[in-house]
Amino acid sequence: MGTNNIVFLEVIEWFDDSGREMVHRIPETGSGEIKYGAQLIVRESQAAVFFYNGKAFDAFEPGRHTLTTANIPILTKILSTPWGMTSPLRAEVYFANMKVFANLKWGTRDPVAFRDSELGLIRLRAFGVFNIRVIQPVLFINRLVGTQGVYTTEEIGDYLNKVIVSRFNDHLGENLDTLLNLPGKYDEISDGLLKRLEEDFSHYGLGLANLYINSITPPLEVQKAIDDKSKLNVFDDLNRLFKMKAAMAMEKASEVQGEAGAGMGMGFGFMMPTDMMKNSETAQSREVLKCPECRNTVTKDARFCPHCGHQILIFEQCEHCGKNLPPHARFCMHCGNPVEQKPVEKKCPHCGTANLPDSVYCNQCGQKI
Repeated sequence: MGTNNIVFLEVIEWFDDSGREMVHRIPETGSGEIKYGAQLIVRESQAAVFFYNGKAFDAFEPGRHTLTTANIPILTKILSTPWGMTSPLRAEVYFANMKVFANLKWGTRDPVAFRDSELGLIRLRAFGVFNIRVIQPVLFINRLVGTQGVYTTEEIGDYLNKVIVSRFNDHLGENLDTLLNLPGKYDEISDGLLKRLEEDFSHYGLGLANLYINSITPPLEVQKAIDDKSKLNVFDDLNRLFKMKAAMAMEKASEVQGEAGAGMGMGFGFMMPTDMMKNSETAQSREVLKCPECRNTVTKDARFCPHCGHQILIFEQCEHCGKNLPPHARFCMHCGNPVEQKPVEKKCPHCGTANLPDSVYCNQCGQKI
């Protein structure tokens, strides 16, 4: 690539040998002195973001591109003598892998609290898989890679896992009353959680292609209580079967003439009030690039929406209201908050545990925040 030379122009390109690297930075350590006229080669399923003097300058799609800086071969080195022969005009290139990263695992490291309407406060473990891809490379690097310093699916997956678990806890608290109603609702919960997370992931420049829940597991003692309740349901079914048989026998007895039939009917007559009383007592379940403003479909290489003119290539988003920000913005034009001011974690008023800024239910105690 020739990024550490004085005379020659650089040819900057990247090959992903591991298949798990979402972002690659050139130079890999520190910053570079990329020269005027350097050639940037971007391959299919890649996007490149050029940073100059610490700011994202532009995003590049597949093809060959010429980079423009103020670093002139040899001359810049001579002029940078006051800075120890190091040019103050720093530049880097980030390559984003645009393919779908499949089969990323998510799960609860520690059980999350869930208030069950029948079983009380219980702690659940949940596990599953999800698929993601980068859809806004500049926003992805500015929002997630730049602040977290992560590059591989494992490192980025660890951070996204926290978001998924928090949203899972919120979604379960709002859409499930008891674990006894959980069987048959896995698809419904997965679809609802997917829609809930799509907006969260879009703020990081990511698209969530699929999300699956493999298991939701309560503690062993709760599983035993559910098994015991299932056994009681079996006995209830047997009791109902017995009552149905008794009713059929009564119908036949009413057709029998004579004293025997009358006696049998009287016997069943004594049984009926008790059964009816007991019965009355117990009777009480994508990938399309859209304009974030008007939600119309736009082409992959669009910089602005052809329907409403909204900016499609996102450099940054407001942490408070989610609106797109132009490069180098210091204040949000929509809500007026400073761009550098980040939302603080939301503390649970009941147990004091720190949760994500917009969490609804506490992961520790299950109470509504």
